[in-house]
Amino acid sequence: MILLFNKPYGVLSQFTDEEGRPTLADFIDVPNVYAAGRLDLDSEGLILLTDNGRMQHDLTSMPKRYWAQVDGAVTDEALAKLRSGVLLKDGPTRAAEAARIAEPTIWPRTPPIRFRKTVPTSWIELTIREGRNRQVRRMTAAVGFPTLRLIRVAIGPYTLGQIAPGACELLDA
Repeated sequence: MILLFNKPYGVLSQFTDEEGRPTLADFIDVPNVYAAGRLDLDSEGLILLTDNGRMQHDLTSMPKRYWAQVDGAVTDEALAKLRSGVLLKDGPTRAAEAARIAEPTIWPRTPPIRFRKTVPTSWIELTIREGRNRQVRRMTAAVGFPTLRLIRVAIGPYTLGQIAPGACELLDA
């Protein structure tokens, strides 16, 4: 069994928290499922959960596709750097798929991202095949375009589709 969940902004990718912050337990009432990977507190989008340990491992090794709203008008040079791999403090990343995209039709974020009249934003789609801590955010910052909003839209063949924030969809595996 695989559960697709659209994690809202500000929710932890775990079932418990000693600080009382919102967790997966506030949204998912399916026993004995475990997240295959994580999303940061300030990231949104697709999390896969399963009750099968082998499947959990397999799911974490699949490519992950993100939509990132970045600060500034992203350049072709920055996209080329992302496609060839970026040097981070913990070493070089693998090459990513990176493309400029039109602003997607998505739910509003609460709280909204900061807005500055004099600084444009742009959207990119980025697919990575590794999962370092805050990797996409660190990659976009390394090429000069810090991430303002980050949404994971796919893991391997599994996509967010029309799942609303805080909702989930159960699949038979």
